[in-house]
Amino acid sequence: MAAAQVGMGTDLRQLPDDELVQRMREGQVEALEVLYDRYARVVFSFAVRIVGDGLLAEEVLQEAFMRSWQQAGRFENARGSFPNWLLSITHNLAIDEVRKRQRRPQRADLVDIADVLRSEVDTTADVEETAEASELRERIRAAMATLPPAQQRVIELAYFEGLTQREIAALLNEPLGTIKTRMRLGMRKLKDVLGPQEEP
Repeated sequence: MAAAQVGMGTDLRQLPDDELVQRMREGQVEALEVLYDRYARVVFSFAVRIVGDGLLAEEVLQEAFMRSWQQAGRFENARGSFPNWLLSITHNLAIDEVRKRQRRPQRADLVDIADVLRSEVDTTADVEETAEASELRERIRAAMATLPPAQQRVIELAYFEGLTQREIAALLNEPLGTIKTRMRLGMRKLKDVLGPQEEP
């Protein structure tokens, strides 16, 4: 019997991500295998963009899925999709590896998880759309570089790592009001630099 098929002929490959995560919570290794088949390429690509090394990215890939198995109980579908959650885990693991080796991240600070998903999943985008998206990403990166480091950090944590303002305040050991102010000032500056139609 195929690994993706369990009980009563149920094909796990037909199930949505959140149902597969629920089955991981119940100890079904087959659910993890399906999610691995579904997202391993995306995770590997994302890790390579941060660590800049294929072998190291492979280690990050394996550890990310192991963490998703161990921490399946922490996943909340209402707070974001499984791919975003998985890539957040990957991002943190990859940054840790880079720091261990005292190398600068390749593009880690401003890698947009949603952008990685789009670029890996949607292979039909035409050349013009791809060029426009690339130009916009570069403009956003340039605009981010104009912000004070404290504002950059809170925006990165919120938009690239999916943390709430309260979680950011706890992580940085700062008052919640300070985090809200930095976020508001940073987003206002980005809006001024990019224009209202190109906010991140």
